[in-house]
Amino acid sequence: MRSCLAVLVLPLALGLSGLAGCAPAEEEAGPTSASTSAAGCTPDGLDTLEAGTLTVATSEPAYEPWVVEDDPASGEGYEAAVAYAVAEQLGYAEDDVTWVRADFNAAIQPGPKTFDVDVNQFSISPERAEAVDFSTSYYDVTQAVVTTASSRAASAASLADLAGLRLGAQVGTTSLTAITDTIAPNTQPSVYNSNDDAVLALQNGQVDALVVDLPTAFYMAGAQLDDGTVVGQLPSGAGGQGESFGMVLEKGSPLTGCVSEAVDALRADGTLAQLQERWLSDVAEAPVLQ
Repeated sequence: MRSCLAVLVLPLALGLSGLAGCAPAEEEAGPTSASTSAAGCTPDGLDTLEAGTLTVATSEPAYEPWVVEDDPASGEGYEAAVAYAVAEQLGYAEDDVTWVRADFNAAIQPGPKTFDVDVNQFSISPERAEAVDFSTSYYDVTQAVVTTASSRAASAASLADLAGLRLGAQVGTTSLTAITDTIAPNTQPSVYNSNDDAVLALQNGQVDALVVDLPTAFYMAGAQLDDGTVVGQLPSGAGGQGESFGMVLEKGSPLTGCVSEAVDALRADGTLAQLQERWLSDVAEAPVLQ
């Protein structure tokens, strides 16, 4: 879950429009389940929870720039917009999309789901793919470090500078994995049930910095922290392999192939790039911490 950052204060405008930005790199397809597509990628041929309806989940609350004002049904925000674009690609009208809320950690556990697809900054990984299906990637992302201007983390310029600090992240996320595997701090990171809890801990001085995905780091710095600053982004994983977000589906879902085909079509025709330009282009460059 839930990254290129900078020391900027962002307004609470839609799409974080206050930054001069750089558009994210175009995604590459990520790994998916081996499940096959349903016969005919149309509402009549898709075996959804409710016939003729695509049930889409996200977290509660859902944060900008992924969902604007915690209202995914508005289609405002990158992930909300991507969900409606995928639905349209599959032949669903806007009124045929139903939104539900799902806990992040519960969504990636094995077992039946209350949704057809879940879009909530789920990083595709082999471990998670043992429990759920993923669509191909709709966004390639890096992890980033966010803090406050008064924190000793604000002056960090390298991974070594971060190693002696108190770091935190949301439970079950690749952000937490990035702390332990990439930064390898001297003390165990603090783990929080939600990013809101993590922000509160940072504000109260319980941790020196947080690790989150890059767009979320900018949102925190500009909208949730009075003196927020983005320290930098973490390097890509071993072998230079980046991190990608995919939609989550139940393991073995007959929808996985069709959803991936829809995402791939949106990438090929430039729709994903256009949506990134609208909602994520204000994510500015930030140094890579080595």
